Amino acid sequence: MSEKQRMLAGRLYNANDPELKAGRQRARNLVYQFNQLAPDQRDLQSGLLSELFDVPSGDAYVEAPLRVDYGKNTHLGKRFYANYDCIILDIAPVTIGDNVLFGPRVSVLTAGHPIDKDVRNAELEFGKPITIGNNVWAGGSVTICPGVTIGDNVIIGAGAVVTRDVPANMVVAGVPACPLRQINENDRRDWQQAQAEYFKELAND
Repeated sequence: MSEKQRMLAGRLYNANDPELKAGRQRARNLVYQFNQLAPDQRDLQSGLLSELFDVPSGDAYVEAPLRVDYGKNTHLGKRFYANYDCIILDIAPVTIGDNVLFGPRVSVLTAGHPIDKDVRNAELEFGKPITIGNNVWAGGSVTICPGVTIGDNVIIGAGAVVTRDVPANMVVAGVPACPLRQINENDRRDWQQAQAEYFKELAND
């Protein structure tokens, strides 16, 4: 079993493996190129994102600067948007659904280190996958920790640290993140009404 296979399987592995070093260097080079582009070079940015990540839709929109470990271990769904300073440590697989919005400085961290100091000092580490469903909005400076699964239509308040799974249709916030309430039909009614008023005002302008 290669170190890369061990890493992706969530087992202890050594990050100094030459294949893994090469993978991180490839990502760093692509990220460097991405971060140096002018804001109006969207076509070049889109091409680099498609080379860096698994993004079948090709429509991911990420504000520079960006930081990732490997990139290829991350799947981005349709219409993904990340604001400034996004960090994705994709030691383990990261799966992000459709219509996901990240505020500035969101961190998706699959990497972990052993609690025992001797094992940690032997340069062994591990990762646990992160899954984010469809229609999720993570506010500024949210941190998503290893092994977490976030359901569809979840809102994560700014500054939250998500250490455990979040069921669908929930608003969570805090350190660690805790449920505040469930998203319900009243939310849908109120926001649909606000949208209708917006379009009505737009038509009258």
